[in-house]
Amino acid sequence: MTTAPAAARSDAAPAATPPRPAPTRLLSLDAFRGATIAAMILVNDPGDGGHVYWPLQHARWNGWTPTDLIFPFFVFMMGMSLTFSTRLHGREALARAARLFLLGLVVNSWPFIGMDHLRIPGVLQRIALCYLAAWAARRWLRPATQGLLAAVLLLGYWLVMTHVTGPEGYAPNLEMQTNLSAQVDRALLRPFLYAWTRTWDPEGVLSTFPAIASALLGLLAGEWLRRGQPRRDAAGASIPAAVTSSTVTLGLLAAGAVLTLGAVYWGEWAPAWLLFPINKGLWTPSFVLLTAGLACALFGLTYWTVDVNGWRRWAAPLVSYGRNAIALYVGSELLAATLGAIRWAGADGRTVSLYERVNATLFASWLSPFDASLAFALATVLLWYLVAVVLDRRRIYIKA
Repeated sequence: MTTAPAAARSDAAPAATPPRPAPTRLLSLDAFRGATIAAMILVNDPGDGGHVYWPLQHARWNGWTPTDLIFPFFVFMMGMSLTFSTRLHGREALARAARLFLLGLVVNSWPFIGMDHLRIPGVLQRIALCYLAAWAARRWLRPATQGLLAAVLLLGYWLVMTHVTGPEGYAPNLEMQTNLSAQVDRALLRPFLYAWTRTWDPEGVLSTFPAIASALLGLLAGEWLRRGQPRRDAAGASIPAAVTSSTVTLGLLAAGAVLTLGAVYWGEWAPAWLLFPINKGLWTPSFVLLTAGLACALFGLTYWTVDVNGWRRWAAPLVSYGRNAIALYVGSELLAATLGAIRWAGADGRTVSLYERVNATLFASWLSPFDASLAFALATVLLWYLVAVVLDRRRIYIKA
């Protein structure tokens, strides 16, 4: 990982057209990204995985919970941030994607580095692939073509998932173990799949294609956001914004409503031949529309509050989180895995990890199991917020 200067606009920074400096840092981008990472740490680090309140759990299969929104929100925001970045050329973008992918392999395997513990798909690996695809789309495609590509990815995924027989011979279906995506994962990556299943992966091969569409929708939202920002031409002269900030906000809210309604239709109301339920494990097209729609609307409100009206004090903790998002996520994952790997037998002969002992001593000793588990997760979020503040105040911004 490398340390970026304070002027860096975002976690994702490719080049597309000749550089046009942005006028002011949009704190809403950092705040929304920071809220996403803080939420990701919250749901990934319960004190006791057996006692977690339902909003902090993933839906078992079809349907969704607030937790299911977090990862696609980050992918969407990565696409948005790309439109405000002008630093990276092709070789640098490829190198950044490779670093993210390798970091993901380390996170998945830590602290037992080796082929026996390797999971090839993963969160950072999917982010890497979506980042590279979105960078290429911004570099070579116009916004209208980016939207068309997103539509092709979603419709193509629906088509193959509902009409193609898999390599194991199962007829097209959307069941957890026998859908086409699970069959492809087993055919290509069987020894390297998600440890809790080993039969399919939530970040598997086929479902990465609609995930790329999530990033492309973020790109389109970012292009719309840029229209509300003044720019400078090659000579340095100021160019007024194409639309007002109010128009930008209303556009984001309207797009959010349309995408969300489209998700509900496709996932719940469509005729049987078209129906594709909202499902994070499959990253279904209806899931893409739902998460992009909600991200669009919630970001629109954040933009209006923070950057348009200047109500920034409440967002300061989230901004600090957002400026080192990937580093904080990686750090939290490595720390949790390390605490879980340190184990020894207690007086009762039962082997317990350091992670469990910390939860038992600090929280479970005086709170109910569910409240203790939540308190541990909140304490973890606070711990990494303190790290984020120290890095922010020292103007240290760590980029993959």
